Amino acid sequence: MNPAARYARFVTDHSKLIIAVLLVATLVVGSAAGNVDSELSIASFSSDSTEAETYETLQQNFTTEGENTTVVQVVTRGENVLSKESLLETLRFQRAVADDPEVTTTLRTNRSMIGLSNVVATTAIRQSERESGPGNGTDEQPERSGSRSETPSIDAQISHLESMPERKVEATVERVLDPDSENRGPVEPYSLLTTDYEPGSTTATGRVLYVFQDTSNAAGDDLPQEVVDAQLELKDLSARIITSESFVFGAGIVDEESTQATGESFAIISPVALLLILAVLGIAYRDVFDVALGLLGVALVLAWMAGFMGWAGIGVTQILIAVPFLLIGLSIDYALHVVMRYREAHFDDPDATPREAMRRGLAGVVVAIGAATFTTSVGFLSNAVSPLESIREFGIVSAVGIVAAFLVFGLLLPALKIELDGLLGRIGYTHRASAFGRAGAAGNALSVGTDVARRAPYVVIAIAVVLSVAGGAAATDIETSVDQTDFLPRDSPAWMDSLPKSFQPSEYELRENAEYINAKFAQPSDRSRAEFLIEGPVTESDALERIAAGKGHLANTSSAVTLADGSLEVTGPLETINSVAATNETVAAMVTEADTDDDGVPDENLTAIYDAVYGAAPEKAAATIHRQDGAYRSLRLSVGLSGGADTGTVTEEMRDVATTIEGETELTVTATGRPIIEEIVQQGLLTTLVDGFLITFGVITAFLTLIFWLRYRTLSLGAVVLTPVLFAQAWLFGTMYLAGIAFTPETAIIAAIGIGIGVDYAIHIGERFLEEYTDKPDTISALRRTVRGTGGALLASAVTTAAGFGVLVLALVPSLQRFGFVTSVAIGYAFLASILVLPSLLVVWIRITGSDDGSIALS
Repeated sequence: MNPAARYARFVTDHSKLIIAVLLVATLVVGSAAGNVDSELSIASFSSDSTEAETYETLQQNFTTEGENTTVVQVVTRGENVLSKESLLETLRFQRAVADDPEVTTTLRTNRSMIGLSNVVATTAIRQSERESGPGNGTDEQPERSGSRSETPSIDAQISHLESMPERKVEATVERVLDPDSENRGPVEPYSLLTTDYEPGSTTATGRVLYVFQDTSNAAGDDLPQEVVDAQLELKDLSARIITSESFVFGAGIVDEESTQATGESFAIISPVALLLILAVLGIAYRDVFDVALGLLGVALVLAWMAGFMGWAGIGVTQILIAVPFLLIGLSIDYALHVVMRYREAHFDDPDATPREAMRRGLAGVVVAIGAATFTTSVGFLSNAVSPLESIREFGIVSAVGIVAAFLVFGLLLPALKIELDGLLGRIGYTHRASAFGRAGAAGNALSVGTDVARRAPYVVIAIAVVLSVAGGAAATDIETSVDQTDFLPRDSPAWMDSLPKSFQPSEYELRENAEYINAKFAQPSDRSRAEFLIEGPVTESDALERIAAGKGHLANTSSAVTLADGSLEVTGPLETINSVAATNETVAAMVTEADTDDDGVPDENLTAIYDAVYGAAPEKAAATIHRQDGAYRSLRLSVGLSGGADTGTVTEEMRDVATTIEGETELTVTATGRPIIEEIVQQGLLTTLVDGFLITFGVITAFLTLIFWLRYRTLSLGAVVLTPVLFAQAWLFGTMYLAGIAFTPETAIIAAIGIGIGVDYAIHIGERFLEEYTDKPDTISALRRTVRGTGGALLASAVTTAAGFGVLVLALVPSLQRFGFVTSVAIGYAFLASILVLPSLLVVWIRITGSDDGSIALS
């Protein structure tokens, strides 16, 4: 008796024990499901790299004003957002914020709100004070944004602006935005306007108000709930008070609305998916008890998955919510194969008892299911080598779920089926449906691949190869992306408005708002900044000169953002020194004396200058000059980037700037920042794809070769079975290229899904073919019986799995839409390759190996 037969006998002889053990095990594993963090988050993509480590060093060694804060952007748009009424609306909004304790308790202490309306109102108040003072102050240089330490209250700003005529407000705006003014205040007005603003103009189409919240109590990367609630309150206040076009954008709003959009998506998707699955299963099974058993098995597999996540401390992300769809599809596949082979055994021997029929059916399919479990789980575990944490978690959770599927459908379902059919038989219910695909239209359709293989197998293979070469070539031109806006929900399509009210989704403008902000404003977010860590002899005479040279290089890059007045948004030691020198005569004198070539950059006695700056303004100094144990260790240079800048371009240009700063000195300069780290992550996507493919392909080839050698004494069949899987992958890449779909974190894992599911299908066909061929060495008849038997289960499985993923295109989140489309296409191609191409490959393999005399023997 071979191992498969012994396994089947064990399961059928100990069905009650197996049921008891697995149900108890399910309770134990599933008991941790409640520990899963169900607060859906946008998947985080981080990797280990020199740049990432440098970025962490910058965060630790330099203290910046934005530390432990999150910024909310209140954007106002219109024909002229610099009008008196528009400015007043923003001030009234700020007053409402100040009067709202739910918001004010979350604001940082110092300068919690910064907007152009404040700059204009403060400038007007101080100008009025000078005009009413001694001498009227008419000879003074107008202040650009106000330099006095005491800022007028919001009420005072509103009252003064309300009392001013429109023409005087316009004159004040002109003074504030005068490009020739050199009196810089604590706020750069141009940073509060869109980058396309014309300097000197008294009209603008967009401006932003920054609201800063304290996040010192945050646990990890998650915002405190009170901060999130305050951001939602800010959104409500804006809608009530600001009558012109405006929106509020913040991390808490993004997380809240993304979670809501995903939930609303699944409220629509789940009923559709359930109806599709029930319809397909009803057609395939034609038996309510088998459908119920299959659904019960699916529920148990999902319980194992959720329990494992709870025990492992893995939370839910937008990538991980695709795993249940995968496991549902694979579970249905396993269930169909077990039940259909059971039915075939009953059909071949109508007098067999349920236990005997299951023993024969399970023995015929368990090797294929076991091999599919191993190869599919390896396909997903290959993602464990990914440098991206979210993809690693996806691979591990999927692999555990796949193993759970085998335990449920390779052990529990057969045992339950035996006991259930035995019970039904004892009460007189003996309905026995035939195996799906053995006859009728489905059987005829499944036989197409066999019919073509009989007539022209080489033509089929040639067509498949040509399409695969084209797809493989196209894959080299597919772009990679980890753009976070890809994870933001879009507004629902118009047809969803006709759904019942309880299913109608909300309106979402997150993606459009994010794109507008990135395109129009210099962002305060670290995602729109490049950072340079300058280490080594930073007190040498040429250290600051090299930084100045680097700034000159920055001005010639395409990715560094240029404000409306033509300046760069740069923060560095030179800016810190000049800022302190502007208010401290001692520092100013030292800087002038140390500038021996009169280029505005100190080139000697830097240690003394750093000491003086620290003594005059330690907080400012700590933001760009790192001092440890009395010695100066490093400097920090930060530059604002265009929101739409390509991360590859940013990385290349900033690394060139770092090289410029280093020059011929002993300085070590590392370019880093979120955009550069994201580019490294993008390259990690390709690493995930290539490494995952090579690992999966190598392990699966070796495993199949071993299995087929042990059972049929053939070393080449494993490669033959894998060939259509490779074809399907190439077709998939070609389709992605034609559809303009980039390699993103969620599509990068499609390679593992395609290989895993494709191998599952191919193994079932290959294993069943050899089993049929050893009984009757006639290639075509063995193929026909294979595709009409096993192919029927594959068809039902492919349709349900593809439908389960396919309904994701109805989601409001673009990343889920892409994932659903690409995965359903991958499953469709895997099925077609197994049913249409593999029969021709098997025919040619039989001819080439000379096995058409029936020399293959089951061992």
